[in-house]
Amino acid sequence: MTDALFWHRLQFGFTATFHYLFPQLTMGLALLIVVLKTIAAHTGSDLLNRSARFWIRIFGLSFAVGVVTGIPMEFQFGTNWARFSEQSGEVIGQSLGMEGMFAFFLESTFLSILLWGERRFGPKMHLVAAWALFIGSWASGYFIIVTNAFMQHPVGHTVDARGMIHLQSIATYLCNPWALVQYAHNMVGAVVTGAFVMTSVGAYYLLRCQFQAEAKVFLTTGVIAGLISSALVAFPTGDQQGKLIARHQPVSLAAMEGRWNSGRYAEISFIGQPDVQHMTLDNPLQAPGILSVIAYGSFSSNVRGLNEFPVNQWPTNIELLYYSFHIMVGLGTIFIAVMALAAFLLFRKKLYDLRPYLWLLMLIFPFPFIANTAGWMTAELGRQPWLIYGLSHTDQGTSHLVHAGETVFTTLGFAGLYLVLGLLYVFLILREIEHGPSATPAGPN
Repeated sequence: MTDALFWHRLQFGFTATFHYLFPQLTMGLALLIVVLKTIAAHTGSDLLNRSARFWIRIFGLSFAVGVVTGIPMEFQFGTNWARFSEQSGEVIGQSLGMEGMFAFFLESTFLSILLWGERRFGPKMHLVAAWALFIGSWASGYFIIVTNAFMQHPVGHTVDARGMIHLQSIATYLCNPWALVQYAHNMVGAVVTGAFVMTSVGAYYLLRCQFQAEAKVFLTTGVIAGLISSALVAFPTGDQQGKLIARHQPVSLAAMEGRWNSGRYAEISFIGQPDVQHMTLDNPLQAPGILSVIAYGSFSSNVRGLNEFPVNQWPTNIELLYYSFHIMVGLGTIFIAVMALAAFLLFRKKLYDLRPYLWLLMLIFPFPFIANTAGWMTAELGRQPWLIYGLSHTDQGTSHLVHAGETVFTTLGFAGLYLVLGLLYVFLILREIEHGPSATPAGPN
């Protein structure tokens, strides 16, 4: 890998990772806000309205930072990845344009009503705005996923003699089977993040004996949503994603599991350290046959190993891919266990008073962010060395005009800017949490 390619990938990976900390929270909170607002509208509960109002403010702050951090990525398509944009812009520009025109503007418009228009527009319009924000937020996520899914499993296109990719069928492109499964998996992952953050704040308030009525709403909503979404991440969405990878990217599956040799009754590895030089998995803890079931639905199915593929088709960083995948799966399993026990305690009416478990629920909130990041790293590292799977390699997508030194300089600039922005965001979020839920609707009379 050339120095320029390394820095182009590092810069885009850094900016994308930092940016996605915020959309995963807002997309998860959008659903939970709609749930709270809808139940409040049917029951007339002022408590639920106060609870929703608090999370709308958290959504607004997160959305603003997400917009700011997402802008540099748009420019990087035309600077660092100019050849990729030239080759595939006719295709990916469709979904990226839809994301901006339909989803982003829908979110922005109705977020302002949610934040400042409750008293002016009234409760019915406020509920409509919450639903519109949810639809816009989740539509935005779909169009981004469609773009990425085309890079993972390109459909609905043709390639001309110059290697330029043209859109052949917009319906096929937008309904890419990979996109449908990836979208479902990604969005329930976002709900996990939103649910765990909501649970964490509720636990914090109960531990401090503040805003206890709202805290119980946060805790109850977060635990129920967290358990459902954590289970859905594993099955069916994660299961279907695994089967797609086995069918269309078998070399990626082999690398994700540190599997060099093919065979039936393939083992799934819970722990282990891949040694690429010696083509072994050191100190493995495995369960036989499970990988065959996950990949192909049968214990006796043959799962191909890396040795069946040319080395130049192997993912370029097998170690990081392996660890990212296992961090994602390991944390996902822990999330199910934590939320299942929390739901049991909630059902037994013991959760609100069990301070050690409240401490656990309060402190676990960073881990869904880590799991979602590891999941995206798994997807992107697994696709390598392809930029668009089967069509163009990653080293064919960079710009010849942006050199390594320039990318290093701007990466350092982004790092400094994002540090300041991140600290400001944390300060504002902590201030909102300290202020707590408000009993007064925002906006002019």
